[in-house]
Amino acid sequence: MGEEFYSVIKLVTGEEIFSLVCIDENDGDPVLIMQNPVTMKMTKTSRGTMLKVKPWMEMSDDDFFIVKLDRIITMTEVKDENMIEFYNSYLEEDSTDDISDPSSHQTKITNKMGYVSTVEEAREMLENLYRLKDNKES
Repeated sequence: MGEEFYSVIKLVTGEEIFSLVCIDENDGDPVLIMQNPVTMKMTKTSRGTMLKVKPWMEMSDDDFFIVKLDRIITMTEVKDENMIEFYNSYLEEDSTDDISDPSSHQTKITNKMGYVSTVEEAREMLENLYRLKDNKES
């Protein structure tokens, strides 16, 4: 097996993948082994350029994927430390998320989120406001 390096890979399907990779000669039929491949998409927003990262295979629990070289259009080694650091921090953050623990994904409801009262309390408050307006007009 060859040395590991970070790479951007363009597949024949059009997908661009960022991953830690190595090439395995595999008895004269080389394959690319990708570890934790992700897709990255740059989007421009009013707050600047954002980078959206998601797993290449979203429904898989595997970390390693094998791709035959005939499925690859091109690939390039990534040496940009910021890009590599961003990728690694994404992986660390992703590994701390426990999807089996729903309580880790819950957000505490506050008044600023729109939930202010029950329907009954809101009805009573609106009726009182309506009565106040009627009294002022009389």
